[in-house]
Amino acid sequence: MQQIFIDNNDIVDDTITITGDDANHLINAVRIKSGEQIRVSTSSEESYLCEVDTTSEGVLVLKVTDTLLSTELSSRITLYQAIPKGDRMETILEKCTELGAYRIVPVEMERCVVKLDDKKKAKRLERYERIAESAAQQSKRSCIPCVGPFMTLDEAIKESESADILRIVPYENKNGMTDTVNVLNEVKNYKEIAVFIGPEGGFAPHEIEALQVGENTKLISLGKRILRTDTAAITMVAALMLELEQNEL
Repeated sequence: MQQIFIDNNDIVDDTITITGDDANHLINAVRIKSGEQIRVSTSSEESYLCEVDTTSEGVLVLKVTDTLLSTELSSRITLYQAIPKGDRMETILEKCTELGAYRIVPVEMERCVVKLDDKKKAKRLERYERIAESAAQQSKRSCIPCVGPFMTLDEAIKESESADILRIVPYENKNGMTDTVNVLNEVKNYKEIAVFIGPEGGFAPHEIEALQVGENTKLISLGKRILRTDTAAITMVAALMLELEQNEL
């Protein structure tokens, strides 16, 4: 089943009119026909089952037939991801969107190899947003994750300092899984979770010191092995997803 995202105002008396790129893709590439079903999610994270009413050149008219359950996690996960080399950020965006991350923020850290000027950052954000939307459609998310803006580590720390936010930092020098298990048992008590993932060379010592300010910061281990930055991000978000959805049972 195809999935698209719309604004709340696009629904009028249980009728939705789709134009632009979404309509052209569904009509010309997918070749969707009258009577077929499509999933539609709104800007307020509501999801509906719709039936194609009519198609014409560049215009698709849908009728809402049912309300669908949200596919979002009970807590909002913000991933503060150190900017990795190559196309690893794209992998992180795709997989962490599928797993339920609510927001993904590229963060400049001391040991990041990649250095970007403002023009390159703007171009990358445009591409990152397209990747997040595509992954959200594929995984039937009820919303498209927010991407960006690029931040320094100090900016990311300041943004996540609220006492209402659980801040989780997987750290390669943290030994043992006891703290990891304890933190995962806590996540259901927080509506906002911030995850900080370091770069290929790991966090610098002063970065770890800065991150540990505040009683809601938890340093944890992701096991005995050293994970690549993209693997660490995906592993952490997957663990949070499993814990949060298990608590919904």
